[in-house]
Amino acid sequence: MKSFLRPIIVSGLLLLVFGFGFPGLLWGVAQLLPQRTAGSPVVVGGRVVGFERIGQKFTQPRYFWGRPSAVDYNAAATGASNAGPNNPDFHAAVRARLDTFLQHNPGIIKAQVPVELVTASASGIDPDLSPAAAYVQAARVARARHLPVAQVQQLVRQHIEQPWLGFMGPAHVSVLRLNLALDAARQ
Repeated sequence: MKSFLRPIIVSGLLLLVFGFGFPGLLWGVAQLLPQRTAGSPVVVGGRVVGFERIGQKFTQPRYFWGRPSAVDYNAAATGASNAGPNNPDFHAAVRARLDTFLQHNPGIIKAQVPVELVTASASGIDPDLSPAAAYVQAARVARARHLPVAQVQQLVRQHIEQPWLGFMGPAHVSVLRLNLALDAARQ
């Protein structure tokens, strides 16, 4: 009977700890940081215009474009296409994205396009780009907004966020924050 009772007790304890205790602890911490656990809403003029941690779809030439999304930026259904590098559908999607990008960014050659601008991420909702991916779009954005390229590049420079503690990940640019800064600079 002892050999039968011990696994039941251990299973019950594990259920309590990992089924209720740990999720409860996470819920409690989330209550202390409500903005960060809700995607960090960005409010402009009293209304939510986007989220810090959830990428949005920008398609107009006057805006910086984020990383492509396999789920069309649907935060409720995040995920990747799961198409591997040998999959013909993957190659076709990348080729189509590259052709579209080059069409909208004259003067840019294929070798200058960072891979993140033509491949979707694992989550499908990346909110950031590398500085290189932002800079390669500066001429298009400047042309569409009738601004000097140097001014748009300066905005990109101002919005580069360095890694936390200097080594936790690469430098990045928030696409939403950069596009909001563009709109504000135009006013």
